[in-house]
Amino acid sequence: MSDMALDDPDAITDDALLVLFANGDPAAARVLTTRLGPRVLSQAWRMLGERDEAQDVTQEALLRLWRIAPDWRQGEAKVTTWLYRVTANLCTDRLRRRRGGVPDIEDVPEMADPVAPVDEQMQQRTRMDALQEALNQLPDRQRQAVVLRHIEGLGNPEIAEIMEISTEAVESLTARGKRALSDHLAARREELGYQDD
Repeated sequence: MSDMALDDPDAITDDALLVLFANGDPAAARVLTTRLGPRVLSQAWRMLGERDEAQDVTQEALLRLWRIAPDWRQGEAKVTTWLYRVTANLCTDRLRRRRGGVPDIEDVPEMADPVAPVDEQMQQRTRMDALQEALNQLPDRQRQAVVLRHIEGLGNPEIAEIMEISTEAVESLTARGKRALSDHLAARREELGYQDD
C-alpha cells in the first residue's frame, strides 16, 4: 500500500494502520504516532509524574509497537489495549527501579490554558500539582487503575485486560484509589479553590 491509502486516516482503524505499516507504508506509522502518542504520553506522565521519563516511555512503547507490527494478528486484540499494557509495564518497571525516592513535583509540566487569565492559570497549575502529588501517593496498581479509568477514560473491561486482572479487581482498585485521592486532597479544598455550595 502507498500513502494514497491514507487519504482519510480517520476512517482507518488502528489495526489496519499497523498492518499497513508492517507492509511498508511509513505514512501509517505517522498517523498511528499522531493518534496514539499523546495517549501514551498522558498515561506515562500520570503514572510517573515526570515529563522526561514519560517521553522516554512513550518512545519505547511506540518502538515496541513498530517491532511487533509484522506479527500483529488483526482482530485478536485492540492496538490501544496492547499499547496501554506495554506503557503500564514500562512505567511499573521504572517505578520499581526508583523505589524509595519521591518524584520531584516541579517536573510536572504546565497544563493550564495559555489564554486563560494569569490567576486561573496559577489555580490550574496548583490543582494539577496537587493531583499529581496525590497520585504519587497511591500504590502503583491503584495509580495505574485510576489513571486509566478517570484520566484516560477507559472502561473497566479494557482496564482489566490491560492490567491482566478481573473487572471486579479493577473496580476495587479504582474505588480505593479514588477514596485515597479524596482523602489526600480534602484538606486542600480551599487552597485549590473548591468551595462547598
